[in-house]
Amino acid sequence: MSYDPDRLYHLLPAVHRIRDAERGEPLRQLLALINQQAGILEEDLEQLYDNQFIETCAPWVLPYIGDLIGYRSLHPIGPDQLTPRAEVANTIGYRRRKGTASVLEQLARDVTGWNARAVEFFQLLGWTQWMNHIRLTNYYAPDMREWEPLERLGTAFETSARTIDVRHIARSEGKYNIPNIGIFLWRLNAYRLRSSPAARVDEQRFLFNPLGANMPLFNRPQTEKSITHLAEPINVPEPISRRVLNASLASYYGADLSMEIEGFGLSDLSVCNLSDTDASGTTWAHTPPKTLVAIDPELGRIVFQEAQEEAPRVMFHYGFSAGMGGGEYERRPTFAAALGPVDVVASTGPIQPALDGRASGGVVELSDSGRFEETPSIALDPGVRFEFRAANEHRPTLIVAGPIDITGGEDAEVTLNGLLIAGGPIRIVSGAGNGLRKLRLVHCALVPGFSLGIDGAPGSPGEPSLLIEQDEMPLEIEIDHSIVGAIRAPANATVLIRHSIVDANGDSNVAYAALNGDDAGGTVSVVNSTIIGTIHTELLKLASNSIFYARTEDDSAPVRSERRQTGCVRFSWLPLTSRVPRRYRCQPDLEIAEEVAAAIKQSGSGTISQGERDAIRDAVVPWLVPSFTSLGYADPGYGQLRRSAPEQIRAGADDEAEMGAFHDLFQPQRESNIRARLREYLRFGLEAGVFYST
Repeated sequence: MSYDPDRLYHLLPAVHRIRDAERGEPLRQLLALINQQAGILEEDLEQLYDNQFIETCAPWVLPYIGDLIGYRSLHPIGPDQLTPRAEVANTIGYRRRKGTASVLEQLARDVTGWNARAVEFFQLLGWTQWMNHIRLTNYYAPDMREWEPLERLGTAFETSARTIDVRHIARSEGKYNIPNIGIFLWRLNAYRLRSSPAARVDEQRFLFNPLGANMPLFNRPQTEKSITHLAEPINVPEPISRRVLNASLASYYGADLSMEIEGFGLSDLSVCNLSDTDASGTTWAHTPPKTLVAIDPELGRIVFQEAQEEAPRVMFHYGFSAGMGGGEYERRPTFAAALGPVDVVASTGPIQPALDGRASGGVVELSDSGRFEETPSIALDPGVRFEFRAANEHRPTLIVAGPIDITGGEDAEVTLNGLLIAGGPIRIVSGAGNGLRKLRLVHCALVPGFSLGIDGAPGSPGEPSLLIEQDEMPLEIEIDHSIVGAIRAPANATVLIRHSIVDANGDSNVAYAALNGDDAGGTVSVVNSTIIGTIHTELLKLASNSIFYARTEDDSAPVRSERRQTGCVRFSWLPLTSRVPRRYRCQPDLEIAEEVAAAIKQSGSGTISQGERDAIRDAVVPWLVPSFTSLGYADPGYGQLRRSAPEQIRAGADDEAEMGAFHDLFQPQRESNIRARLREYLRFGLEAGVFYST
């Protein structure tokens, strides 16, 4: 609150102010105190007036206003979820349009936070034409001369007629029936990368992906201007096909749209199928193109008519589930705000002089999303704090030729924030009798397998991307909202992994162990994370809401803790043969216990034989396992649980969200929210189903 302390004093006649000044201004001081309290009261009165309106009220007032109009609150979808202000404000308008497809679509967006489209399936039913109601667009068979209806078959934007399907849509068994409404949701978001140098294949061929791998380009959703407008393909974050881009290039290509190659306009471009012409992958189709440049959005490939001396800078959107592993999203709250000075380095560097100049602490910031090809090292003085980061809403790519060595004096701390590192690991080495105290990786990506082939395959599968060779001084390691490869750490290290993916490029590779890859590594805590590969640790201090996707070829435990009297494993999935501290409501143990209890109750004798227990266990273990959309780092669905994954995993966390790295998306709660709203807003006799496009 800001106010003028002399506001009341200036209202006094001048004679009283003169006399007050002669006496040392006691009246002025009294009126200043009265004015302060009056200002507080005035502000409170103004807020009380504002609280009468949904647009200006305080957040705590929202439930009260909602109660006045019969608004029913929903499941919260995370601590950072938006308040229901928009939904409460629009509730009356929604009810006036109750039952219409446009309202159902808007509700789906409001309560899930995902892009959505509502489809009335009765409009897609093929029927015998009646002369009083002719539907010229409803053919039993699609017109083979029109590409778009064929392109959209089976999607939310399908226009081809179908025969009737009487199965229940609420159980996702059938779609095409008179009372059926479909709500299609897009779980993946489109993340932008701007002014990024394309990865070079040769003088004419390049890839949008800075790591040099094939990658589908995504559409940047355009905002709908009216609630009565049903979403179209341009309004949702979906992969762009070649036919769609070719037909509507002006809608997708441009600085404020989905993609752009700097220096080239619409007239310079064509859309081609640039897939491999043979199994070797050394040549691409339609190379060289007939225009100055050709784009393949399904593979993220670019071909120029003439050789390019420098890699072109591109802007594009890629698909991913959440803000993790770095990207052009908001990261400012994770910065060490009080740390300075800040040295800024633009692409293409060099970085090393700035790092050398900050041995006494501070910040080195990479200012853009460019490409840096060098192998820097960090050496710090004792007791200092240092942050090596990407600028907010940027994701630079650091291509190294070997390990990034980090050496710190006693009690020194290092934070890496927002960096994409490929080509080699990060290695913590001891100084002369000293050692780093803490290493933090925040919103970073240490590419699993060091690098990617053009098909997305890891270049060095299973190789560790984080090596802790500091064995004299204890070291704390914190990995937060990051994607890293395998980790090797000595017994005196303490590792905390939160909201992250640790990927050893295979469930049988070693994800965490000592430096030799066999002995036990240091103490580990894993919270809301996904670990792909085996773990051997001295102590698994805590595992919560996590997935340990691991297996071994022999009888050894895929997840093994040497000390099992201390620690806790709760609400997580891990192989049944793992040797870990006491488990609490973990899978598949919990499901086996519940089925055994049900069998005992059904038997009536109060017990069942050991053979029956073994049969239940052998029946549960094969199906109650995680299944992922993809485990390839370059894929949009990387680390995302499939919709077909067992519900015990998709909703098995302590708050009934999913286990694993994407726990904080609260996807089961989002689905419950939309189903609750559908029951409220559907017209009598209609039935709705929820479908996921990504």
